[in-house]
Amino acid sequence: MHSEFLMGNAAIARGAIAAGLNVVCGYPGTPSTEVLETAAKCNRGNLYVEWSVNEKAALELGAGAAYCGARAMVTMKQVGLNVASDPLMSLAYIGVKGGTVILVADDPGPISSQTEQDTRTFAAYSKLPCFDPSSVQEAYDMIQEAFAYSEAYHTPVLFRPTTRICHGYASVTVKDEDEYLVNTPEGFVKDSSKWVIFPRLSFRAHADIEQRNAKLSEVFSGYTRNEIQPAGTGIRKGVAAHGINYAYTAEALQNLTEKPAVLKIATPFPFPEQKALEFLRSVDEVLCIEELDPVIERALIFVCGKYHLSVNIRGKLSGDMPASGENTCASVAAALAKFMGAALPETAKRPEPPALPVRPPVLCAGCPHRASFYAVKQAMKGQKAVFCGDIGCYTLGNAMPLDMVDTCLCMGAGVNITQGIGKIEPDTVCFAFVGDSTFFASAITGAVNAVYNQANMTLVVLDNSTTAMTGHQPHPGTGRTMMGQIVDKVSIEAVLHGVGVKTVETVNPLELEKAIETVKRVSAEDGVKAIIFKSPCAVLIKPESPAVIDTDKCTNCRRCIKQLGCPGLVLKDGRVHIEQALCTGCGLCAQVCPFEAIGGASCRETS
Repeated sequence: MHSEFLMGNAAIARGAIAAGLNVVCGYPGTPSTEVLETAAKCNRGNLYVEWSVNEKAALELGAGAAYCGARAMVTMKQVGLNVASDPLMSLAYIGVKGGTVILVADDPGPISSQTEQDTRTFAAYSKLPCFDPSSVQEAYDMIQEAFAYSEAYHTPVLFRPTTRICHGYASVTVKDEDEYLVNTPEGFVKDSSKWVIFPRLSFRAHADIEQRNAKLSEVFSGYTRNEIQPAGTGIRKGVAAHGINYAYTAEALQNLTEKPAVLKIATPFPFPEQKALEFLRSVDEVLCIEELDPVIERALIFVCGKYHLSVNIRGKLSGDMPASGENTCASVAAALAKFMGAALPETAKRPEPPALPVRPPVLCAGCPHRASFYAVKQAMKGQKAVFCGDIGCYTLGNAMPLDMVDTCLCMGAGVNITQGIGKIEPDTVCFAFVGDSTFFASAITGAVNAVYNQANMTLVVLDNSTTAMTGHQPHPGTGRTMMGQIVDKVSIEAVLHGVGVKTVETVNPLELEKAIETVKRVSAEDGVKAIIFKSPCAVLIKPESPAVIDTDKCTNCRRCIKQLGCPGLVLKDGRVHIEQALCTGCGLCAQVCPFEAIGGASCRETS
């Protein structure tokens, strides 16, 4: 054993490898992404690593590996679990042979997500065991235990770190490589009575699952990570917490003289009922500190009712804790002080920090998506048009002055929402914007639906040759895999032609005049048609020479700023200025300037 300073996601990956991991697959999504990336970096040659096209595909691949006796881990964020939920619900009934951990990183806040879903609630819904680590060290240790429980009970299990665990850093005690478990898969053994889901099998499996979960509730009551810390002498108050909230609670209690009893819940489902009962019999009042749903609070209320205990359970349902959003050290300290009837310690009263500068989300300087949105906006001037967006960097196209994202629901939804609007408002010119990675992940079926049901819409694929939003991971259109293999690129043009889209045109959006003309011409056609705006992500390319302003020509009309919103274009001393450190030399602003005042290095910017 030795110590290393690790990010939570890296610790999880390292722990999984130490547990004999054979396969890891997933779809990138903050805050989960670094788990799979770390596994790939630490691959000793005996691990298969894959960025799958979406979470559903990843889970089904992981299930196949687990049927062979492999230890498999599938990674995603909480909204990705929605995509994987179809195979997940059935896999809960079928079960697995090899240990299978479905890592779902939740995002309280939300910091970078559409929703504040709580995977603990999904665990109860899917009837799957759930592990909820409270520190980076515990995440490393617990992921190994999760594999063991999965294998022992032949069930996939959910592993639920949150953003502060995923992206927190700590000194972690890790195993040396010679201590790693080596798992050798047996291989797939045919047995249609086990691996083929039929109603009779499902009926029997459901009964078995209920019995197993009742047993696991007892087992988890003895699981050392579900623990009780006794109260101070004569104190009949208690606190129940989990995950990072347990860490916040432990820190806050250091500043309180009177210590309540603490119940730490590491396995929110199946709930460790007997452990909770032991805790509740020692207190008269409990404050539940949790993110996001009142999972522990409801479970404790249930236990009180079942065993006729007169204990006042407080938390989200009672209004003592906020119903939504992320907890913090400060908010937990304040809630605990109030609950204990104590003054907030001076050490917890920190001065208000200075206000941060306003920095709204914005597309990067030189981002080709800005040019794509601008081209469509110019082409549609004076027409009744709707622009349906999607999940990715290009969601930022909703910001002013572009204002080009009218709807955004979930990955791939824009293609179908566009069709719905078009059916009700046939006089509206309908556009659906989707990125290249999202196209492969979840928009292809929307394109098939549009062709089959004779929609009248324009699909705009923003192809920047990467999965930019989550850290530039490869996808089927990039021509490489996470295993480092160079493979044939899957052509978006060929896919669209293959599903029946007759007009598919590819254009560089930074060639603005040509891009505008293409949009006007293609969008005027009937039926389903597609434009692929193809230009690499600005972060991945070597910038050209920054643009400069010829102040003799510049009238300070500020059209470039007002129409593009590029962060490289700023006002300095009341005049338009180009930030040389930000400008990539994409040339879009030069094409927008009506006075030809913006050019390359040959134009001298004077003070």
